[in-house]
Amino acid sequence: MEQPKTLLTSLDSWQILQTHYNAIKDRHLRDLFREDPQRGERFSLQTLELYFDYSKHRITEETLRLLVRLAEDRGLAQCRDAMFAGEKINNTERRAVLHTALRAPAGSSILVDGHDVVPDVHAVLDQMQAFAIRLREGKWLGHTGKRIRNVINIGIGGSDLGPVMAFEALKSYTPRDMSFRYVSNIDGTDIAEATQGLDAAETLFIVSSKTFTTLETMTNAHSARSWILEQLGDEQAVAKHFVAVSTNLKEVAQFGIDTANVFAFWDWVGGRYSMDSAIGLSTMIAIGPDRFREMLAGFHQMDEHFRTAPLDQNLPVIMAMLNVWYANFFGANTVAVLPYEQYLHRFPAYLQQLTMESNGKRVTRDGAVVDYATGPIYWGEPGTNGQHSFYQLIHQGTHLIPCDFIAFRRPLNAIGKHHDLLIANILAQGEALAFGKTTDELRQEGVEQSLIPHKTFEGNRPSTTIFADRLTPEVLGKLIALYEHSVFTQGVIWDINPFDQWGVELGKVLANRIIGELDGSGKAVEHDSSTAALIRYYRD
Repeated sequence: MEQPKTLLTSLDSWQILQTHYNAIKDRHLRDLFREDPQRGERFSLQTLELYFDYSKHRITEETLRLLVRLAEDRGLAQCRDAMFAGEKINNTERRAVLHTALRAPAGSSILVDGHDVVPDVHAVLDQMQAFAIRLREGKWLGHTGKRIRNVINIGIGGSDLGPVMAFEALKSYTPRDMSFRYVSNIDGTDIAEATQGLDAAETLFIVSSKTFTTLETMTNAHSARSWILEQLGDEQAVAKHFVAVSTNLKEVAQFGIDTANVFAFWDWVGGRYSMDSAIGLSTMIAIGPDRFREMLAGFHQMDEHFRTAPLDQNLPVIMAMLNVWYANFFGANTVAVLPYEQYLHRFPAYLQQLTMESNGKRVTRDGAVVDYATGPIYWGEPGTNGQHSFYQLIHQGTHLIPCDFIAFRRPLNAIGKHHDLLIANILAQGEALAFGKTTDELRQEGVEQSLIPHKTFEGNRPSTTIFADRLTPEVLGKLIALYEHSVFTQGVIWDINPFDQWGVELGKVLANRIIGELDGSGKAVEHDSSTAALIRYYRD
């Protein structure tokens, strides 16, 4: 019996898109560019000091029009406005979704349950700024009177991926007489390597956990506490070498942290959307308060663009609808993010959580099982490294993989011809993916017949190229917000909640049961034969 169609796939706009897809699915980018010599200019946008070229996608003007119509039919504008207004659009947790409030300018007003949250946000920013300045200027001293030179952020998920990505992205703006390290994995190697070679008297830990009960974070925090006490030998040292980003003041105080050094955030901020909140304290210390606020300004500029720009001229909307086009009509399962900037080497990993924890859902907001694909897999590495790794599959493999190329006109480290060579490679890759190389071209070049099948490039592989002038804190904020709002838009189209993450809960519950069996502190629990055998093997 055929499964009944959901509301989405029953829409006229969806059905029309399906018909349109069937009509143009085999059209090649070579033909689209040949028929329209100005295609490169017409299918690109320059706004917010970004150049967004989406001309190398398998679309026509009609495709874009129909995708925008689908977004309109799904009520994108109304859902977007509800988010910005502080309505509780996270329906399964009954929460507002206001990461946009984290970068709202002072003096603006955003209400949650009748309370204006913008002053609260700026109060925490001011607290962070005062602390960061003291630390950077050497006025915050450790227990023995030494200056703090090492900052270690302890968190997991959004409390780690955002800060570590931002630090790596903006490393050129950081003081080189300080070190910044990040601990997330419960594997003891992570905390062991993070503290390796450091003087506890010069080290500060930032423990980031909203509840101050997160298993991985608190396990690492207690190990860090033991490390401090082993070297300094005084419980009073904890207050000078630990601060917290949390809402649980009782647990923080029991740990030994002075509650005056606790930085708050709110339940209307999801972890993967929190790097511009107090979770970004290590980022502010690393790049300084002024540059942190520049990053917030970049976020806000993209927020305003998403909130106000027409849908067909809206960067996050276009990015999102192209993903819907490939995931739901072409059957593409992944998206490759390929930054041609070494400082962005952690950006794809950050986007993995942002996109896949948000949209990796199989039921709609009302709990109905979907009959369409959601949440493509995001992955990637910096160029040109990836060219000598997985680009073979993108060019000549059997999978269609849309690519996001990210590049900058000016380097942060100008050395010889390095940057020209880097940019030549990104432009060449986009061109090669789109147009390929035909068998006729190979014959004309005199390629041996037996090699022609191996050297033929089908082309017609879609990509977006995003250019900015230079990687600055402001530009980083724009790029992150671009993907944030693209994720939200896809969630609206698929009618899923991109702001909960129930899928991570089951593993946590089962792990807590198994821990007692491994160390003998708990009762034996019935398991399947595989898990039971593995437990016996580990214990033996």
